[in-house]
Amino acid sequence: MKFIKMISVMKVCALFLLFSLFSMVNAQKLLTPEDAIKIALKNNFDILVAGNDATIAKVNNTAGNAGMMPTIAFTGTAGYELNDTKQKLASDTRNDHPSLSTTAFSTGVELNWTLFDGGKMFVTRSKLNEMQTLGEIQFRDQVLQTYFDVIAAYYDVVRQKQQLASINESMNYNRDRVMISQAGFNAGSMLKTDLLQAKIDLNVTTENVINQQFVIDAALKTLNQLLGQNAEEQFEIVDSIPLDYSPDKADLLQKINNSNTSILAFQKQIEIAQLVLKENRAAYLPTLSFRTGYYASQTVNSAGSALKTSSVGPQVGVTLSIPIYNAGENKRKERVAKIQAQSAEYDLHNIKLQVNIQLQNTLTEFENQQQLLKIETENNELAKENIQISIDWLKQGQATSLEVRQAQNDFVDSNTRLINFRYNLKVAETKLKQLVANL
Repeated sequence: MKFIKMISVMKVCALFLLFSLFSMVNAQKLLTPEDAIKIALKNNFDILVAGNDATIAKVNNTAGNAGMMPTIAFTGTAGYELNDTKQKLASDTRNDHPSLSTTAFSTGVELNWTLFDGGKMFVTRSKLNEMQTLGEIQFRDQVLQTYFDVIAAYYDVVRQKQQLASINESMNYNRDRVMISQAGFNAGSMLKTDLLQAKIDLNVTTENVINQQFVIDAALKTLNQLLGQNAEEQFEIVDSIPLDYSPDKADLLQKINNSNTSILAFQKQIEIAQLVLKENRAAYLPTLSFRTGYYASQTVNSAGSALKTSSVGPQVGVTLSIPIYNAGENKRKERVAKIQAQSAEYDLHNIKLQVNIQLQNTLTEFENQQQLLKIETENNELAKENIQISIDWLKQGQATSLEVRQAQNDFVDSNTRLINFRYNLKVAETKLKQLVANL
């Protein structure tokens, strides 16, 4: 007897441990929205590519790339010639060398440094600085876009799971209808058509559950893609959509032009286009270069008056180049640069208009969804009370199956609208924060 009790206690302990372990595993798989964002910032491929682009712009931003630093190179040449040489000197002497061979080589270390190029190197360095800043802005823009996409995808999974819960709740009402109709039919107080309709509705709801599971699975795969994870990665999510955001319309309208990453990027492109124009104008000015080095050379002839010539030593020199005519190439480049700068101005005005309209539309959407959510919250309570009363009346034979079915459909439709209003409100909130770079 004691042995049996001991076995029972051990079973209870084992079940407790298994339950605890199962709970721990489930807890480890909970993915919060904050966790999702962290994973996306680390793994999302669009962010990784944007990060590489920003890094490239940073790597390119050097004084050497701007042409401000000297270059040092080791040079070396060698050659061999075999010629039939005939010479006639002023003294009427003739020197014929039918197989004159010449061997020559030279080597040296040379430094070249552009001292002045019309200020182009300084303009180029400024342009590289602006391009690096543009890369950082574009990277931040991609981060904000990914943040929005992840939040929208995450709460879409929440929405679809809430929709599944709504369908399951509807299924419970369907089961009640089937049980009540079956009992009424057996008692002879209900028609068989009522029972058949109740069973049909139950089967349709069961089909809806299966379809909704597929929708949830697809939503999870979309979220995994944004997180840079395997499509089959499994995790739990929160079961509600927090709605505690209250936008300041005046503050958003004031901040939008100074904080929106799309606007900032186009402003930076205007600055870059203006610098490109300055680069092209610098081509009209002279260029002064400095050259120095240490060289060694030797020439060996098989015949002639000079059989061997050698030289070793340093050399210093400057080169001044003054542009006079290049077939109008400078004017062409300057004209193209002016047009590009003008296009950049047009792009900025266009994006400002688009972003401000988008902000106003999103604010309107947010306010509308708030109002709709408030109305539908009250409507949902009424619909739930209505279906419960209808079920009770059906049990008492005071309501028809058709009336209960209509009440049930109203309740399901209200649930769907309520869930969608909450989701749309969250998406509008996230879009407002994205527009002013406040995520």
